[in-house]
Amino acid sequence: MLPNTSRPGDGRLTHELDPQDQGPQDACGVFGVFAPGEDVSKLTFFGMYALQHRGQESAGVAVSNGERIMVFKDMGLVSQVFDEGTLNSLKGHLAIGHTRYSTTGASTWENAQPTFRSGPRGGLALAHNGNLTNTDELEAWLARRPGSTEVPHKKSMDSTNDTSLVTAMLATVDAPLEEAAREVMPLLKGAFCLVMMNEQTLVAARDPQGIRPLVLGRLEQGWVVASETAALDIVGATLVREVEPGEMVTIDAAGLRAERFAEARPKGCIFEYVYLARPDTVIAGRRIHNVRVKVGKILADECPAEADLVIPVPESGTPAAIGYAAQSGIPFGMGLVKNSYVGRTFIQPSDTMRKMGIRLKLNPLRDVIKGKRLVVVDDSIVRGNTQRQLVKMLREAGAAEVHVRISSPPVEWPCFYGIDFATRAELVAPGLSTEEICRAIGADSLGYISLDGLVRATHVPKDDLCRACFDGVYPVQVPTAQARELGLSENQEKS
Repeated sequence: MLPNTSRPGDGRLTHELDPQDQGPQDACGVFGVFAPGEDVSKLTFFGMYALQHRGQESAGVAVSNGERIMVFKDMGLVSQVFDEGTLNSLKGHLAIGHTRYSTTGASTWENAQPTFRSGPRGGLALAHNGNLTNTDELEAWLARRPGSTEVPHKKSMDSTNDTSLVTAMLATVDAPLEEAAREVMPLLKGAFCLVMMNEQTLVAARDPQGIRPLVLGRLEQGWVVASETAALDIVGATLVREVEPGEMVTIDAAGLRAERFAEARPKGCIFEYVYLARPDTVIAGRRIHNVRVKVGKILADECPAEADLVIPVPESGTPAAIGYAAQSGIPFGMGLVKNSYVGRTFIQPSDTMRKMGIRLKLNPLRDVIKGKRLVVVDDSIVRGNTQRQLVKMLREAGAAEVHVRISSPPVEWPCFYGIDFATRAELVAPGLSTEEICRAIGADSLGYISLDGLVRATHVPKDDLCRACFDGVYPVQVPTAQARELGLSENQEKS
């Protein structure tokens, strides 16, 4: 393995310009490719680029030339971490990549992925999307392994996340990677989509609930696995199918093999449809854009409003706003312009700019909205700060009325499966009625789509979806300490 020759970031947490007003933060994006004869480092770069929306804190790639694994990773966006020279130096036939938003462990260079360990059979690199809920059990398993002297993700300086723990577990198994994964995968609980590799083999695995998405694609001379179909599109791969819940796929010189390590109990994350996935991604046979348009149509039926114009909060509110306008007969318009280059930054805004709040990201088109009764469509309300500032800004720009419509139900419970929602105490919905939230954000009216309406738009059976952030029914056991804090029963595993 060659060390990362770039200088690590300074360890500071990258932040939104208004760090107290973050909405739901994405999980992570994973990508893997086995393609002899192809420039796999560049394929991985573009695959990660397509998955950038899933994590903006760090990016990394591991490449094997059959004899050794080279890892390069750093803090920042994919385009900031990699350049032409770096990618040209990463030669091989097999690679994995990762874009990260931290849900466990601090946002530091040490926690960037892929992680790497040396084992009895050579090198091992791993990238993870999701969040494990039984790390205490896994640490105990690792501590019992022959020759194990430490719990890596707690005691070493390598990292402080569950990904490093799984990497260490795999590295203790003196067997080919496929057999090591077969032993370790059934021990993991929570949400996980994993791509892992040694010098010759690529393995991908998805948790038995299939909470996070993972798809398999075919190249002319190889195979690709990725978090979303959009990543397949950008590298010219053809979608073959989703990796099934509880399935492990192995790819090497002998071809592709698939097997089950656990019985499938599908509980796909419903928030992928609301916000997380790209609109051009396909999940469960449905393009996300079309689902979101359908959500907007159902929202219009459930929460009508007398208004002159429907405007989205770009970009995530746009498809639902299109659907709302089409169903209601109210004209659609772009009343807000988004600064696409705000993103994440190390530069602190001045106190004066901080007071402007959302204006750093959105600016109203005054000529479009002045004197109009507006329906403003957004994807979710988490703390309510964004909507409060937005309503105030639209009124100052001349809007006659502001009717807020939300294309998801109220977010009432935290997520333990890879989305960094606020704690329950910080969420605005628990304990408040819709009318009270409406008054808190200063809107003329507020309406959420019902949970049944959202489920209907996905065309997925309700029992096959994880809806925990909306209804508190957690499909995989929640860690004990958090369960007690939330007042949940000891056994959280429900259908």
